[in-house]
Amino acid sequence: MTESQRNKEVVLAFLRLAFTERRPADAFAEHVGESYIQHNPHAPASAEASARYLAGFVARFPQLTLDVHRVIAEDDLVCTHSLLRLTPGSRGSAIADVMRVRDGRIIEHWDVVQEIPETTASGNPMI
Repeated sequence: MTESQRNKEVVLAFLRLAFTERRPADAFAEHVGESYIQHNPHAPASAEASARYLAGFVARFPQLTLDVHRVIAEDDLVCTHSLLRLTPGSRGSAIADVMRVRDGRIIEHWDVVQEIPETTASGNPMI
């Protein structure tokens, strides 16, 4: 297995545990490194504080779903393209998460979130 493939598995395991299984604290404990750097402007900087932030976010939306549609990895970077729905039936948001993985642990995170509009000028879907 390549390093890129192992890194994909780390990121997907983190997302599954945090969002599908609704256990963000465990996801951070199992998959995030101590030197974690957070770039999301709404989340605090440290791994511990980011874990608390994500736990609160997931708790506020008990019917939240995250469907990962694409995963791309190169060297230590993994990018996922996902559909986040806070409630069933909502259009949701397109999410691009970029995570840096070192020694099997996520050490850095960026994300871009865009609400999915009812229609697009191009007629093409966002996901």
